Amino acid sequence: MNKYNEIVVKRRKILTMLYNYPYKLGHAVGFTKLNELNNQWICDMIRGVEDETLQAHRGSYKTTCVSIALSILIICKPNDKTMFIRKTDDDIKEVVTQVKMILNHPFTREIVRLLYGIDIKFLKKSTTEITTNLTNDPRGTAQLLGMGMGGSLTGKHFDRIFTDDIVNVKDRVSRAEREHTKLIYQELQNIKNRGGRIFNTGTPWHKEDCFELMPNPQKYDCYSTGLMTEEQIDDIAAHMLPSLFAANYELKHIASEDVIFKNPHTGADVTLVQQGYCQVDCAYGGADYTAMTICKKVGNKYYVLGKMWDKHCEDCENEIVALYKQYLCGILYNENNADKGFFAKSLRAKGCRVRDYPETQNKFIKISSYLRDEWDNIYFVAGTDRAYLEQVLEYNEEAEHDDAPDSLASAIRVKWNKKSPYIPVWNY
Repeated sequence: MNKYNEIVVKRRKILTMLYNYPYKLGHAVGFTKLNELNNQWICDMIRGVEDETLQAHRGSYKTTCVSIALSILIICKPNDKTMFIRKTDDDIKEVVTQVKMILNHPFTREIVRLLYGIDIKFLKKSTTEITTNLTNDPRGTAQLLGMGMGGSLTGKHFDRIFTDDIVNVKDRVSRAEREHTKLIYQELQNIKNRGGRIFNTGTPWHKEDCFELMPNPQKYDCYSTGLMTEEQIDDIAAHMLPSLFAANYELKHIASEDVIFKNPHTGADVTLVQQGYCQVDCAYGGADYTAMTICKKVGNKYYVLGKMWDKHCEDCENEIVALYKQYLCGILYNENNADKGFFAKSLRAKGCRVRDYPETQNKFIKISSYLRDEWDNIYFVAGTDRAYLEQVLEYNEEAEHDDAPDSLASAIRVKWNKKSPYIPVWNY
């Protein structure tokens, strides 16, 4: 066999691998847990022609499969224009970065060298777009453009559009967010080139979310993918609300729980919270309450003194400072989203050690994960306000008031040191 024929054979083998066994590329660049089902998903992404939807449980490597598909399309369809859209601009960055990593891997670079006889180079390489020297399209549009749902779609046109996790927890708790997501999704039809396609991936959150508009759904729950053991499924189910587990892992919707927290441990000795730490959830007007949680963790147990005031945080500032000093508290945690740290500064001036922070986690997820996970280990000490405890016990997804459970969940999160499959630990 002469050298030319050897090159032809090698190219055929490479293309066969990329089109029929793309998960092998994933294995080569480090994604070794991808299985044959994931391979089928990637094949659908790069070879399909109709609009399609992949619903799969959380942790099934959907986004990893999308990253590999985007990389292969850049290599094998270099003149096609692809848009990748997620909920926010920040969500885009990790995937575009992952695609660049795949393309820049020595294994992938060798593939490009064998297919095209050149080294792959990035002509555009930002956090939102990629263009390589493989394209000779004169239009100047990026081979891959990533965009959050807040970006402008006007004037844009693409051969392929991938949506990934454009439905998230915001759609679960907000009807306005669900309608906004649907509006943006419908607009994508106007920027899809003739003969192009939209491929959707994600996990459902609500029975009326955007997935009801997405065509040709293929659904894979946690029992069917082979990616989770029975023990892993049972462990996650034990640490999530049934409605969230049903939506995220079983891909079905059930009614939200009326009551989450039952049978509290009460009446513990108040001295058990001395020399602990505290968290203050501030009210700045309206119907909100100011809630203060003083907490001390001893072993696996959390001893909690909860206080709550039906007034603006500044109007109960002296009471907060007095409690802080009475129980010899250490750090006082206070989110600064609403007032840019003004209340924290005022507390510092009165002798409190305050650590203020920007809160980025959804409140319902925070309460239903951290607080629910540790509920059996929480002991309310004597002196806890009845109103504080009642607000915790009455909390559900549609609760009118959530200041006390929010403060308590934030306090638990400070010392929560387990590894969880469903939520990252906040590092203060």
